[in-house]
Amino acid sequence: MAVRVAIASGKGGTGKTTVATNLAYVVASSGCTVAYIDCDVEEPNGHLFLRPAFKKSEPVAVLHPKVNEGECQNCGQCGEICQYSAIVNMPTKVLVFPALCHACGGCVLVCPCKAISEVPRQIGCVNIGNAGDVQFVEGRLNIGEAMSPPVIRAVKRAAPEAEIIFTDAPPGTSCPVIESVRDADFVILVTEPTPFGLHDLTLAVETMRKLELPFGVVVNRADAGDRRVVEYCAQEQITLLAEIPDDRRVAQAYSRGELASNALPEMRDMFAALWADVRREVETSLARPLTKN
Repeated sequence: MAVRVAIASGKGGTGKTTVATNLAYVVASSGCTVAYIDCDVEEPNGHLFLRPAFKKSEPVAVLHPKVNEGECQNCGQCGEICQYSAIVNMPTKVLVFPALCHACGGCVLVCPCKAISEVPRQIGCVNIGNAGDVQFVEGRLNIGEAMSPPVIRAVKRAAPEAEIIFTDAPPGTSCPVIESVRDADFVILVTEPTPFGLHDLTLAVETMRKLELPFGVVVNRADAGDRRVVEYCAQEQITLLAEIPDDRRVAQAYSRGELASNALPEMRDMFAALWADVRREVETSLARPLTKN
């Protein structure tokens, strides 16, 4: 059974994708079969660093209601059950707003005259390929679409068989994040040593605790701010997995779309050590050893 490790953050720009892509690359290089799945479907950027060769692309569609006006009696029951105003009863007809629909099917069930059917609407796609030894899956939400969870679920369903699956989650603590991490065996929260970083880390920690998921913290650009994040982790008895230094060479590699662990040998060693710590945490939470080093 695959071990799922999610990489998340309370805010954008902390280095979440840097950690996720480098971990995937380093762990795959150690002999494990690894999959990297980019669930940040509104702004996927893992491909910029792992540079996969895509083999196929699959559409992602959701259902929304279609009203047969010839059979509709405009009784109003469909509008009453819809909590998102995706279907609205007007005096002379029923209006449907597909972008607001959550595809619950409630309107179809309550329609007494069976005047409502469901039709598909494409909202994004899933791209599947390989980046060297790393199996790669990413989702892309179409521009203008509001709901990313259906695409995130499609990305997770498309994850190939692998010993370790690294999930690059969206930033924040809203529904897309919860959908991305909810089945993770362990979550790495990436933060930065700033007041904003600490504030949003506390929100992410509260979310992980509500979901009852084991987690630890990585502080990126650790020597560029203060020590309040480290003090917070100690106070809350949160495992501090790693402190990544603020290294100009890492930023230069990032600007070139190059993995830090490829550009700098010491960064490769650091991510290998990070994986060793994460592995111990995962083994503790699962109460069983992983099969590979």
